[in-house]
Amino acid sequence: MNYQESLDFILGTPNPGGVYERNVMQSLLEKLGNPHMGVKYVHIAGTNGKGTTSAFVASVLREAGYKTGLYTSPFIQRFNERIQVNGEQIPDEDLARITTKIADAVPAVMAEGRRRPTIFELITALGFCWFKEQQCDIVVLEVGMGGRLDATNAILDEDSVVSAMVNIGFDHMEFLGDTLPLIAGEKAGIIKEKGDVVVYGQSPEVEQVFISKAAEKHATISRSSNEYAIVRHMDVRGTTFDFEGRTGLKISLLGRYQVRNACTAVSVCDRLIAHGWRITEEQLRAGLEKAIWPGRVELLRQDPVVIVDGAHNPQGFEALMETMELLFPGKKLNIVLGVLADKDFNAGIDIAIPHAKKFYAVTPPSYRALDAGELAEDIREKSEVPVAPFDSIPAAIEAALAESDKDDVIAILGSLYQVGDVRSYFGRNSFEQ
Repeated sequence: MNYQESLDFILGTPNPGGVYERNVMQSLLEKLGNPHMGVKYVHIAGTNGKGTTSAFVASVLREAGYKTGLYTSPFIQRFNERIQVNGEQIPDEDLARITTKIADAVPAVMAEGRRRPTIFELITALGFCWFKEQQCDIVVLEVGMGGRLDATNAILDEDSVVSAMVNIGFDHMEFLGDTLPLIAGEKAGIIKEKGDVVVYGQSPEVEQVFISKAAEKHATISRSSNEYAIVRHMDVRGTTFDFEGRTGLKISLLGRYQVRNACTAVSVCDRLIAHGWRITEEQLRAGLEKAIWPGRVELLRQDPVVIVDGAHNPQGFEALMETMELLFPGKKLNIVLGVLADKDFNAGIDIAIPHAKKFYAVTPPSYRALDAGELAEDIREKSEVPVAPFDSIPAAIEAALAESDKDDVIAILGSLYQVGDVRSYFGRNSFEQ
């Protein structure tokens, strides 16, 4: 298969519905020679912030001189973003070659009476194969959904150096449960026997789930007291903060919640150091400052300011609005909003309304998207804030720019699926600042 045929094979895989079990992934990996074995991992689960935390940890490990794999989802502009080594995306030819090998293995999996591997299982197998070929020293592995039954959880106990649990919120409730402890219980499934786990500081009921699971697994658990980080300075160029005796830490990402994600990454790195990984203080600081993560409170333009963010659930909306208030106190926002119909978008709208000057409703590029017209009608029913639907994301951006003064702020949010189109409109390439 060539590159496009490989993408068609992966992305054209039928959704199995609610049937998820570990044995399919295990069988697929066996047919591929168990490429996940013999590689070391930092395994990161959670609802919000796991991608950013992964990016921070991977950046620090690269700065420390380790050949570092990074596996994340979803992609923003190009599929290959999901699988990187030392910041370089998997080449098209390698993706096609390995996917051909995976496609040849799928019939053998199904011949055992198992269902066809899912899209995410196929992509995860692709990542494992390439990381093994590249002889990575360590891979930062972001969980897709949940943890216990996630495809990434095929890694062996002895290969997982540190697991991390970032912020837990309500998402994928049809699969993970309708309470935070139930969701946390699924995420806790990545905690390994006699492993090492770092927990993002959050509600006691959630933390207790992780404490109990760690005790059951005889794992060492440490809490990142990230809520006590002190922000010294924040503007559109980045943030400076202090955390647990370290002063003047810098990140280019914006938002108090990004500070908390960075603190969790620091706590993970401290545990890696405890396990013998060589990371100096200078390398840790440089890695934090150099980390990039597109589409998360990303500044795309000034005069007027345009910021894009992938906020798509209530926690994400709250975090973004908190950041906007810190950066632009008292400023009402022109909000370009597109949402997925299966997300809790009504709660997100409720959070955004008090901060909105006008809404520009769009339809994200996803079969799960809520139509812009329906979204606009929902907003009208909730508030007196002006709202208009648009046929395309560029049309909405153009209207927002035309109607904004130089000192206005435009915030584009609601779904990660639209971030790629937004970045392309402003001339940003994949993972380019």
